[in-house]
Amino acid sequence: MAVTVVVVDDQAMVRQGFSALLGAQADISVLGDAADGVAAVELCARVRPDVVLMDVRMPRKDGLRAAEEILRASSGRDEVTRVLMLTTFDIDDYVYEALRIGASGFMLKDAPADELVRAVRVVAAGEALLAPSVTRRLIEEVTSRRSRTPHSRAADRLTPREREVLDLVSDGRSNGEIAGHLYVSEQTVKTHVSSVLNKLGLRDRAQAVVFAYENGLK
Repeated sequence: MAVTVVVVDDQAMVRQGFSALLGAQADISVLGDAADGVAAVELCARVRPDVVLMDVRMPRKDGLRAAEEILRASSGRDEVTRVLMLTTFDIDDYVYEALRIGASGFMLKDAPADELVRAVRVVAAGEALLAPSVTRRLIEEVTSRRSRTPHSRAADRLTPREREVLDLVSDGRSNGEIAGHLYVSEQTVKTHVSSVLNKLGLRDRAQAVVFAYENGLK
């Protein structure tokens, strides 16, 4: 089945360009677009896309608040909606908060077209995606918070193998890459990742990355 997508951006040319690019892929279907956060929430409630490309700065309701509402409404459904944030700046102040509320990653708007297409596929598959520059920003932000944020004891519930998987996830590795590194099957990795998320009470891999850095596991 095709990955269904909604494109959200306050610039019409960006919406049209991204929609045309993604709609040209055989395995991706664009269900619609929205020019602001309010319209995005309403549209996603109707069409329930697999992935939302969400601009950060928009009128009426910014991308963070819209993403939070969309993710909350999607929580608990069999087919969840995942959010990929779009930004012009790699040091956007919203990076940390976006990942905390459950966004699956960040893409820069000036990224090559093939990277955007790949990002949609990666996020739809349930994996996190962070541009290297965004990862550096995240590390800097989390490091500055460590001294004033109590560390969670939840990590103590993880087995040694689960801790190892969490470490590799935090490096940005895919399930296939982790499987190759640990000499296990990809399905085994998926099982470990699922167990890690359940034990830590996290939504997805992006939040697992934040947890690892925030709690000094990286």
